[in-house]
Amino acid sequence: MSESVPNSPKKSPAKAGEEAHPLKVDWNLLKSLAPYPPEAFHFVSEGLSHTVQSIHGLRDDSKELAPTEESRHINGRQLCLGLRNYALQRYGLLARTVLHRWNIKGTEDFGKIVFAMVDAGLMRKTEDDSPEDFEQVFDFHEAFRTVHEVARD
Repeated sequence: MSESVPNSPKKSPAKAGEEAHPLKVDWNLLKSLAPYPPEAFHFVSEGLSHTVQSIHGLRDDSKELAPTEESRHINGRQLCLGLRNYALQRYGLLARTVLHRWNIKGTEDFGKIVFAMVDAGLMRKTEDDSPEDFEQVFDFHEAFRTVHEVARD
């Protein structure tokens, strides 16, 4: 998966009572493609950037508009592992609770969100990328153990 440069995150003003999400998208389209709230798409978008940066390093902004052969692609497994790390970094022991609240209960859900974003033009994929790349990459219960589970060990 790769970030889609033309639709890179942009700040948009929030409507009264709504949280501002930097993705400028048609939320009705995304909701029709996958049963996840805007926060889930926002998290995956930020997590993709975090993972790409972790694997490939910072992007050289001076070359961003210039044609480049540099691939900043990551596969589904790399993205799932990056999203796990990003969730733990951002939410700590509450990561599983936060993800469950957004209907994300397994790595397959990451794949559904990613491919909904691909269909909406927010991410790019290669012909080698498929939803199967996201199946059972890791066990959510083990990866996101709660405070009570850690205390019992």
